[in-house]
Amino acid sequence: MAASDRERALRAALGAGVVIPAHPLALTAERRLDERHQRALTRYYLDAGAGGIAVGVHTTQFAIRQPEHGLYRPVLELAAETARARRDESSAPVALVAGAIGQTAQAVAEAETAASLGYDLVLLSLGALRDASDAALIAHCRAVAEVLPLFGFYLQPAVGGRVLGYRFWRAFAEIDRAWAIKIAPFDRYRTLDVVRAVGDSGRTDLALYTGNDDAIVADLVTPFPVVEGTTPRRIVGGLLGQWAVWTHSAVRLLDRTRTMRDAGSIDAALLRDGAALTDANAAIFDAANAFAGCIPGIHEVLRRQGLLRGTWCLDPHEELSRGQREEIDRVLREHPHLTDDRFVEERLEGWIG
Repeated sequence: MAASDRERALRAALGAGVVIPAHPLALTAERRLDERHQRALTRYYLDAGAGGIAVGVHTTQFAIRQPEHGLYRPVLELAAETARARRDESSAPVALVAGAIGQTAQAVAEAETAASLGYDLVLLSLGALRDASDAALIAHCRAVAEVLPLFGFYLQPAVGGRVLGYRFWRAFAEIDRAWAIKIAPFDRYRTLDVVRAVGDSGRTDLALYTGNDDAIVADLVTPFPVVEGTTPRRIVGGLLGQWAVWTHSAVRLLDRTRTMRDAGSIDAALLRDGAALTDANAAIFDAANAFAGCIPGIHEVLRRQGLLRGTWCLDPHEELSRGQREEIDRVLREHPHLTDDRFVEERLEGWIG
C-alpha cells in the first residue's frame, strides 16, 4: 500500500472509530523484557480486532526510557515488527501509535525514533511542560508534528498529566498534522472543553477518542452539543488502558455502541454494561488508591489469562495495592460477560508460539 493510500485508509479508519489498546510491557521475574509474551500481547490485540496499538505510553511504563532500562526503541520495534507480520497488504491498516514525552528535544527525538520504525502517529503527553503557557505548548506540539502526525493527549493529572483548557485545544485544532485526540482527564467538564474546542474549530477530520476509562460507554454514545444548528460531535473510538484487557469484548462493545448510535436508540442494557465496565475499571485501575496499582492491575488480569507470566513492573515498588486483588476477584465474579477469557484460551498457544 503506497504511503498516500495508507494515510487515506488510516485516517478513514480513525475517523470511523477503532479500538486502540494501550500496550503493556511484558517482563520476566528479573524485570527484563520478555519478548515472547510481548509479541503474544501484540498478536492478541490484532487478532481481537484492534484497529491500532499504542506503545511507549503510560501503560507501557514511562520508565522504559530510563538509561538503565533502555527499552524505548526495542519495545517499539518489537511491536511494529509483530504487527507487520500479522497483517498483509490487503488488511485494513493498523494504526501504530508511539508515545512521546518530555521537553521538546526529547519528544522530537522520540518521534524521530518512532518514524524510523514505521509508526504512524505520536501520542504526545504534555505532563513534563507543567508550567508552560498555551503558546509554548502549541509550539512544542508543532515541533513534534513536523516529524509525525499528532494524536493529542489529555492525560489526567493524577497519573502525570496537566490541566489543558478550552483555549489550548482550540489552538491545537489549528495544527494541520493533528489527526486525533485522546480525551482522558477523567472529568466531564474537561472532556466537554475538548469537544467544544474541536467543534468550534470546524475541523470534521480531527477524530475524537475516549481515554476516560471510567466513562467509556457514556463517551461513545453521547452526541456532544457544539454550535447550535451544527451536527453534534461524537467520540468515535477509544485509546485506553482498560482496553489492554478483554480486547475482543471491547471490539464487540464498540460495534454495539456504533450500531445503536446510528439507529438513534440506546438501550438500557448497554448503559448497564457501561456501569459494569466502570466498576471493573475501578478495581483494575485501583481508583480507591489514586490509581497507584493501575499498571499492576492490568498485568494481573493478563496474568490470569496466561498472556503475562507475572505482574512485575520496572519499578519494584509498583505493585498491586492492598485489597486490589480481591476487588479484581469481585468484578470478575460479578461481571463475567465483560471478559474474553474463552477467546484468549482458544488462541493463547499460537500467540505465545
